[in-house]
Amino acid sequence: MDWDCAVVGGGAAGLSAALVLGRARRRTIVIDADQQSNRAAPMIGGLLGYDRRPPGDLYEQGRRELASYPSVEYVRGVVQSGQAIEGGFILEPDDGDPILTKRVLLATGMRYCPPDLPGLADLWGVSVFQCPFCHGWEMRDKRLATLAAGEEAMHSALMLRGWSDDVVLLTDGRTDLTPADVNVLNKAGVAIEDRRVVELHGENGQLSAIAFADGDRLARDGLLVEAPLQQRSRLAGQLGAACTDGPVSDHAISIDEIYRTEAHGVFAAGDLCTEQPYVAGAIAAGAKAAMILVQSLLAEEFGLPYPPI
Repeated sequence: MDWDCAVVGGGAAGLSAALVLGRARRRTIVIDADQQSNRAAPMIGGLLGYDRRPPGDLYEQGRRELASYPSVEYVRGVVQSGQAIEGGFILEPDDGDPILTKRVLLATGMRYCPPDLPGLADLWGVSVFQCPFCHGWEMRDKRLATLAAGEEAMHSALMLRGWSDDVVLLTDGRTDLTPADVNVLNKAGVAIEDRRVVELHGENGQLSAIAFADGDRLARDGLLVEAPLQQRSRLAGQLGAACTDGPVSDHAISIDEIYRTEAHGVFAAGDLCTEQPYVAGAIAAGAKAAMILVQSLLAEEFGLPYPPI
């Protein structure tokens, strides 16, 4: 095999994993499609050492660090397909020769799917967002709203109260709030707006108003929305990894407690298999997955007990 490990994805999890693999002197190739979802945001919030810095800065710094390890190669590209072969895997990139590797670490991330609402795309990642922990500080004390239904409506509305006293729950015409729910929201100081939302208004990434079907508008500075996650790549299924339903995605890659998928030799880390996507968690998961992967290689080579006991 040409490589000990192919890391598919060069975001927070993939670069973190590759760094650990490089320091373990493992021949590692990183194939990066450069499609990280958080690039839509102007900065990363809450990441120690990188708080409020652009996402691109983190990835650029990670690539610079990898360059100092001769066993790691970083390439841009998309892995179109892959399959298991005797002794490992063969991956087919969209540009270049096939990649032969003993292990695969999937870190392709997820694609966010916010509501298909006119005006939203130009505001996404700045004043329209899906994670209050990532954007709440920048939205503090502003006029906020959340567009959600069901249990998520209560959760998101009450979460936003931690950052602002002026919060409106937009039900978009859905009537699934119980009298008890309404009572809780009223006590928390959350206003409820039942009219259908038809458009968002703003410029330069900044929301200014939410338009309703009756032509009226509500002035707002920030909007929290549901944005279910979908897999970016079909590679996991091609390699035999299974998906499972999770709280934020119906397509999360199923892994065990040591980051192994159901396909032997295929590991996964980061947003594509997480219950709550965030950069710090992806970095930690990538590092831990790489440590386990190294031990799986040592088990084959020298009989190291594996999984660790």
